[in-house]
Amino acid sequence: MRLRLIDYGTEELKEYDVMSVDEVLALRNTETVSWFNVDGVHDEAVMDAIAKGFGFESLVLADAMNTFSRPKLVEYLDCLFLSIKMLREDTESGDLDVENLSLILTKNVLISFQEKPGDVFDPIRERIRVHKRRIRRSGPDYLLFALLDTVVDNYIYVIGSLGLKIEDLEDGLLEDPAKSVIEEIYAYKRELNQLRKNIIPAKEMIVNLSKVESEFIDDDRKEVHFKELVDNISQATDSTNSFREILSDQLTIYHTTISSKLNDTMRFLTVFSVIFIPLTFIAGIYGTNFEVIPELHFEYGYYMMLGAMVVVAVGMLIYFKRNKWL
Repeated sequence: MRLRLIDYGTEELKEYDVMSVDEVLALRNTETVSWFNVDGVHDEAVMDAIAKGFGFESLVLADAMNTFSRPKLVEYLDCLFLSIKMLREDTESGDLDVENLSLILTKNVLISFQEKPGDVFDPIRERIRVHKRRIRRSGPDYLLFALLDTVVDNYIYVIGSLGLKIEDLEDGLLEDPAKSVIEEIYAYKRELNQLRKNIIPAKEMIVNLSKVESEFIDDDRKEVHFKELVDNISQATDSTNSFREILSDQLTIYHTTISSKLNDTMRFLTVFSVIFIPLTFIAGIYGTNFEVIPELHFEYGYYMMLGAMVVVAVGMLIYFKRNKWL
């Protein structure tokens, strides 16, 4: 586990790795805001020390250690607990990385729990390091908003990145709908469903957060910033719905294009077969073994039969062409 602390106020800033939970407990009653970040949640001794030091109920840290739980919001007497899924796109493989993020808001300390080192919060740390930013003049509830806002912004970025891949499929669908295209469509549908599975519960949690009556969140902050969060995550869910419809349309286009190509092939084979049916009929008549077939004794009978076949074939081709069957 890695324990990191950023303690800041309007005029002072301290940022360092924490060796003991007691270092954070000493800051509970100060006028500064403390962001205590915990990377790794499976060391029971450390988690127990945090729970006992801050006087949290046993369920609080149990929820933080349960990384498979749905995003949720729970209000306790001494804190506000919430969890949300943090989504990141792997820059090398392009796969979606899903990590559980738990946040505990107290009077002047915000505790964040992540499954592993590495997150999307470096821009917030840079904002804290800049003296004149609003975040330095605000309380831990604004820091909570900033963290959630970054998570939601990353939702929109991941969805947009997936959307570009989905839109690029359209050219391939119209030009040459190969089998690989349908495989990509289904792969993107699975990825989009995974996004929706994490974003929709997050939206429910943020909507509840915007309505909660808590002493740890300023009413003005709730009316302005947390309402903005609701709008942002609504935009994310709307985008997933839009791309879901686009994928459904692309699937329809794929099947329509394949059916059209199949129809063209069947039309060609049908015309080819229809032309040869009368020719086969003529050849079949003169291929019988009856002794009395007058035309067999004509000097030019063979050439007359071939001429009749050519006339029938050309006539049928002209007929099909006029009716636009070719």
